[in-house]
Amino acid sequence: MTKAEFVATLAQDRRIGTKRRASEALEAVVESIAETLASGGEVSITGFGKFHVSERGARRGVNPRTGDPITIPGGPVPRFTAGSALKARVKGGG
Repeated sequence: MTKAEFVATLAQDRRIGTKRRASEALEAVVESIAETLASGGEVSITGFGKFHVSERGARRGVNPRTGDPITIPGGPVPRFTAGSALKARVKGGG
């Protein structure tokens, strides 16, 4: 599902009503999650999952142009861990 399709689906909900309001709501949620992660925090949504920042270690890679080995630096990366209710629903149990 693309962002536009997701917004259209949200707009069908009577609590939201329009594509404009759905788009604004989605942008607000995504921006809030991004800001929280950028500041080192985490966002936990009960029944859905947890967005958090994890530290990725440096790893070896290969330069595709030259074939030379290189070291790819590590750093913080965003992660999502699905909650048990979401996992159960995807498996067909909810």
